[in-house]
Amino acid sequence: MKLTEISIKRTTIPVVLFIILALGGIYSYTLLNKELMPSMDIPINAVMTVYPGAAPSEVETALTEKIEEAVSSLEGIDKINAYSFESMSVVVIYFNDGIDVDLSLQECERKVNAIKNNLPANSKDPQFMKFDMGMLPVMDIAAESNIPEKEFYDLIDKDIKTKIAQIKGIAQVNIVGGNQREIEVKANAQKLEQYGISLLQLKTMIEAANVDFPTGKIKDDESKTIIRIAGKFENLDEIRNLVIGATREGTSIKVSDVATVVDGTRKSAKLARINGQPAIGISILKQTDGNAVEISKEVKATLADFEKQYADKNLKFTVANDLSDFTQDAIDGVMLDLVFAIILVSVTMLLFLHTFRNLIFIFVSIPTSIVSTFTFFWLFGFSLNIMTLLAMSIVVGVIVDDAIVVLENTYRHLEMGKSRWKASIESVKEIGLTVTSITIVLIAVFLPIGLTSGMTGQILRSFSLVIVISILISLLVSFTLVPLLTSRFGKLKEWDEKRPFDKFLLWFEKFVTAFKDFIMSALNWALGHKLVTMISATVLLFGSFYLVGGGFIQTEMMDQGDRGEFIITMELDRSATLEQTNSFCLGVEKKMLEFSEIAHVYTKVGSKGGSMAIAETPYGAEFSVKLVPKGERELSAKLFGKKLQNELTETFVGPKFKVTEVSMVGSTSTPIEIYVRSNNFEEAKAYGQIVADELRSIEGTVDIESSVEAGDREIVVRFDREKLAKLGLTIGEIGQQMYIAYEGNRDLKYRDGSNEYDLYISLDEFDRKSKSDVENIAFSNRSGQTIKLSQVATITEGESPSTLTRYNKLPAVKITGNTIGKTIGTVGSEIQEKLAKTDKPASVDVVYAGSMEQQSKSFASLGIALLASIIFMYLIMVALYDSYIYPLVVMLSLPLSIIGALLALALAGNSLSIFSIMGVIMLMGLVAKNAILVVDFANNQQKEGKHPIKAIIEATSVRFRPILMTNLALIVGLLPIALGSGAGAEWKNGLGWVLIGGLTSSMFLSMIIVPVLYILLDKLVKKTPKDSTHSELVNANVLISEN
Repeated sequence: MKLTEISIKRTTIPVVLFIILALGGIYSYTLLNKELMPSMDIPINAVMTVYPGAAPSEVETALTEKIEEAVSSLEGIDKINAYSFESMSVVVIYFNDGIDVDLSLQECERKVNAIKNNLPANSKDPQFMKFDMGMLPVMDIAAESNIPEKEFYDLIDKDIKTKIAQIKGIAQVNIVGGNQREIEVKANAQKLEQYGISLLQLKTMIEAANVDFPTGKIKDDESKTIIRIAGKFENLDEIRNLVIGATREGTSIKVSDVATVVDGTRKSAKLARINGQPAIGISILKQTDGNAVEISKEVKATLADFEKQYADKNLKFTVANDLSDFTQDAIDGVMLDLVFAIILVSVTMLLFLHTFRNLIFIFVSIPTSIVSTFTFFWLFGFSLNIMTLLAMSIVVGVIVDDAIVVLENTYRHLEMGKSRWKASIESVKEIGLTVTSITIVLIAVFLPIGLTSGMTGQILRSFSLVIVISILISLLVSFTLVPLLTSRFGKLKEWDEKRPFDKFLLWFEKFVTAFKDFIMSALNWALGHKLVTMISATVLLFGSFYLVGGGFIQTEMMDQGDRGEFIITMELDRSATLEQTNSFCLGVEKKMLEFSEIAHVYTKVGSKGGSMAIAETPYGAEFSVKLVPKGERELSAKLFGKKLQNELTETFVGPKFKVTEVSMVGSTSTPIEIYVRSNNFEEAKAYGQIVADELRSIEGTVDIESSVEAGDREIVVRFDREKLAKLGLTIGEIGQQMYIAYEGNRDLKYRDGSNEYDLYISLDEFDRKSKSDVENIAFSNRSGQTIKLSQVATITEGESPSTLTRYNKLPAVKITGNTIGKTIGTVGSEIQEKLAKTDKPASVDVVYAGSMEQQSKSFASLGIALLASIIFMYLIMVALYDSYIYPLVVMLSLPLSIIGALLALALAGNSLSIFSIMGVIMLMGLVAKNAILVVDFANNQQKEGKHPIKAIIEATSVRFRPILMTNLALIVGLLPIALGSGAGAEWKNGLGWVLIGGLTSSMFLSMIIVPVLYILLDKLVKKTPKDSTHSELVNANVLISEN
């Protein structure tokens, strides 16, 4: 090849080229971001709207349905999920792949803003958000101190939060719990009635007196001066002494006459605790391109500075959750795999190449290819994450393949007596097309993986492209640097049996020769018993498929792994207050901390939604449990979480406990998610109960729950419109006043120095405890009459659902649950079989969502990628061989790898996931390489006039060594991935075992089955004389003994 000749004649060209690539790679490495997973665009938008005090049914009618209808006309919608909670509406829009989520968010905002006038006046402005990985906290921190609670909150809110928010890469800092200062105006219902003052009047008078604004300016010939009204309250006495009216006698009515003004604290919707002690939680979210590892370092340094500054106040920060720890551990683990892979591949190559000189010829391709690839990391915007580094670990065994084939062929030419220069050039000329075709086939396999759609495609895209880039660079190395080195320093091995190392190598060579003799003998038998051979291979193939169908291998999208974390959610009776829930948590935390496996417990009282909690739940709490490292405990996080759940359920009677896994990326979700929807909600509700019961009957399912559950108690006010009209009142006026009375108003602010605090106006808690308080609330009409609510309305008690769910604009029941001992794929298959036997109403639809839906989509997209890979491989080989038949030899050998892949997966106890399926796709290219080496050599032998049987036997004999070398190099390079046990190892293990098992089986079978297929298909191309077959086999036996 011209490229090889130029590299040998002008050595500076390849040297300079790879020095530039290496320097570029080293520099690019320093610029790369560190992440756990590749950045992903999640095609989901959400609209969240707060409607204070509204029941779920009212939220659904007044907000959810209207917003749902408005956004349903957006382009590219896959589905719409809508949820109506108390005081909040959430509409989630899922888009098809390929939709620009940023543009769709803008369009979504435009559509909703167009109907804002149709939404309730008391509802807040809709909030629009795009889902991405940045929505998950990268750090959760608990702060403790003996600083007075109001000052402590101000310190966190005004100083610490502000300082942290300035760190590069941080998008948002949220505070959980704490006692935030606010000025409370607690109105007395009896005094308001006595003085004829309404809450609306009280609020209006305070608002009018609390103003601070410019009124213009004065100026003369020399200067101008601004005039400003300084009307903001400067102390609480000014609020208390504010005149808001007068009695008939002319006596002033002050705020203090009808209300109590106190410097209090705002009742938080959530409380935070760390290891049983009250704390203030700090939740940190990063920007999409933020470096979690660097953010964590800077945040910890900032917190350490504050701890020193307030050491006398015992200020202490506990990092309850830090995604960067797992990220760094996972990256370190893959880097360690990479180092071990390089060492193991090098040792394996040394056994075959015999000298360190030859090893260097091969080894040079590893660092050259890997370091150069980092340049393309930067160019393509890739980060250092578990997927890109995993690709680098796997590719170590692949990138030496081309160099091995070139070097092995060069030494074959050296053994013929040729000079180093000539052997190097002619070696590449002889196998250049073969090596190139192998590389093109590998690229044809990996590219479709990167082009798959959905989340799977985004996870695997950088993985596949890194491998493609590395393979292309290694091909360039094998055609330039390797021939350059062999042409200058190539030398045949001179054996000295007295040297221990040579003695060991000779023993190893005898072992390889014996193994070769075994393979060649098996090949001889197979060629004489083609039918039996093919039937046996087919039986093995279908037997391996039975491992999946028979339940020996379960299916799931991806293993959640063991981060050493999980969340226990606790739910009390729905009537429980936040204070009651907080008190109950003390006992639960104490019980948890008795277990030595638990490092710490971070509690959020008033939340039970996991990483994406939205609605306020004063009767609930979630305990984020961090376990000690894997080596210090016997059980996985999943099993220990279930054990702890059982222990808590037995110890505490009444509360409901549920355990939720924390995934690799830090998110929490229930794997089982099924929607039952219908126009008739009662039918959906009834069939939803059947679905829930069937799920509970399946072994391995736990914590099955339905969205249809007992709701909150509610008081319903129904007005007599005729009476209202006669008394001169409107529903709007009464509603405004009742809203201030029971929900309160925080529109006004109180300024203290440079800080502002909420000025909260409401009825005193004493006047808003019972139904009678609602009945007796008084209003004043325009005539000054005092009218009680019971005079114009009927007040009844009832119950409202806690959550109302809709799926694609229809009422729905959502059933969720967890699995233990079984994967979601297995459970999904079982529930579908059970529901197929039930009597489902025609109007009811069952939708499998969550992990089941993701798995189905992911497997489908990978199936398409597999099919595309096979088609591309065949077409490429048709073009290379100028034949439609010979490429079939290669294609029909591919299933041989599945035998070992599935067997290894079953023996290792791993499930069939997107990573193991990806491994099967990768095997197609890696295994095709073996067949290509044999078929290409056999074709060349036939061109020289040899009989097909003799040609294929000689091809197998000659290519035996490079096939064995390349396969063993890849197998040993994959061992660290298959046997890894560190952070994120669960994802890597299945992939490693699939590749090891597939390569092992194909290494043995391809050297037997491929020749048989070659002979069978060769007869389709040309007729082989039947009477010559026996004599050729006799000659073949002679050839086998010679080789």
